[in-house]
Amino acid sequence: MSRMNLRRAVCCALVSLAVAGGAQAQTPGAAPAPAASLPDFTGIVQKNAPAVVHVEAKYTGKSARKGRTAQMQGRAMPDDPQMEMFRRFFGMPMMPSPEEQKRTSLGSGFIISSDGYILTNAHVVDDADTVTVRLQDRRTLTAKVVGSDPQYDIALLKVDAGGSLPAVSIGDSRTLKPGQWVLAIGSPFGFDYTVTQGIVSAVGRNLGSQDQPYTSFIQTDVPINRGNSGGPLFDLQGRVVGVNSQIYSNTGGYLGVAFSIPIDVAMNVVKQIKEKGFVTRGQLGVMMAPITDDMVKAFKLGSNSGAAVVQVSPGSGAEKAGLKPGDIILAYNGQAISQVADLPPLVGITPPDTKSTLQILRDGKKQDVTVTISEMKRDGKAVPASGEGGDMPAARGGSSALGLAVEDADSETRQQLGLKSGEGVVISQVTGPVAARAGLQPGDVILMVNQQRVGSAVAFREATKSAKPGETVLLLVRHGDQAGFVGLTVPSGKDGGDE
Repeated sequence: MSRMNLRRAVCCALVSLAVAGGAQAQTPGAAPAPAASLPDFTGIVQKNAPAVVHVEAKYTGKSARKGRTAQMQGRAMPDDPQMEMFRRFFGMPMMPSPEEQKRTSLGSGFIISSDGYILTNAHVVDDADTVTVRLQDRRTLTAKVVGSDPQYDIALLKVDAGGSLPAVSIGDSRTLKPGQWVLAIGSPFGFDYTVTQGIVSAVGRNLGSQDQPYTSFIQTDVPINRGNSGGPLFDLQGRVVGVNSQIYSNTGGYLGVAFSIPIDVAMNVVKQIKEKGFVTRGQLGVMMAPITDDMVKAFKLGSNSGAAVVQVSPGSGAEKAGLKPGDIILAYNGQAISQVADLPPLVGITPPDTKSTLQILRDGKKQDVTVTISEMKRDGKAVPASGEGGDMPAARGGSSALGLAVEDADSETRQQLGLKSGEGVVISQVTGPVAARAGLQPGDVILMVNQQRVGSAVAFREATKSAKPGETVLLLVRHGDQAGFVGLTVPSGKDGGDE
């Protein structure tokens, strides 16, 4: 890194610890309230710094795996010290040139066992030709990548130091609570053994389907920058509770929001890599959508908590358990589901063939359903629905009140969309402003009306003809390979008839 680039990249954070005592009214003659004591991190640092390592990964482009090029779209390369974490949240959509691939990635890691196993982030070492780690005593060792998992962004390294190495103590991230003090040790911008501190801002933070959907992150305000990736997050007992992984930034610099992978998740990955060489995740076999205001109104729900099932994969554990589109998942093994993003991390960490309990809401009633979790494909994709043949007699219908004309789905449409015989109707024309404003288009498939399946234009007409002005009709609509609920409110002055 040149001096000029260094000056541009480095931002000094002066952290002051102040006691928030405030001016409080005191009773005359009363002793002043004692000042709150602040933690002293020196013992934690002295004990654990020797187990933290600087990771350097060199790339020439020769060892890039087949198919990796497509995976790199939408993210900056992780192997540039200036860009290493830039892509982690608001990454620039760019493709690396062959020259850009010949770089060095700088990150952090920590020794988890005295025989030389080291944890770091997968994005620090992914596709590297050589990986070396530097210890606090300045020894540089060649590391072997035992295995990595991009979905959890965890990599396991192994070094041979010819003796026993200092190792960290592993804590329990499940006991963390917002407000607790935490400490990070790492190599931001290549500065080894930099110590930063802060508090846990939130736990169970899910970042959605676009970024590690199977991880519930620990959110902190600990200053984390490029080069901290893969470093440890400690609690006040000096135990590792997380692996520093991401920052929330559109510039690549620290903005007060950082995310760490819970150590329980990371150690589960380590266990699987050691035992099998790869990581498996559980799969429920459903496609979900958030609970919208229209759904709250149509289903007469008390809140928008939960995840709505919009599609069930044939042959999946969900289908065998009887889950149906329109069901609302409220809890998984007793843990409340407040939003769609809450469920994938819980299911993903569940071992395949495990029986799990779902609490669902169906037809206004809560019930428990036992589901056997299956194994997700290792590319992270869900099992696609399979199509069936067989023609249906052509029929047309619709609802003038909702502004829709529909027709029966032919065999080709059913095969393309994975629809069973007699499942769904195709929108042939959008005839009114209600459906148009909702974004419905010809070719979309309506699967359900108010949680009732519709398999023909006649069934759709019957299900919608009684809709009254001001009433919201909830449709389960599939657009391409995506499905979701759409609420259409019958406008005043319309009779809700059919055509």
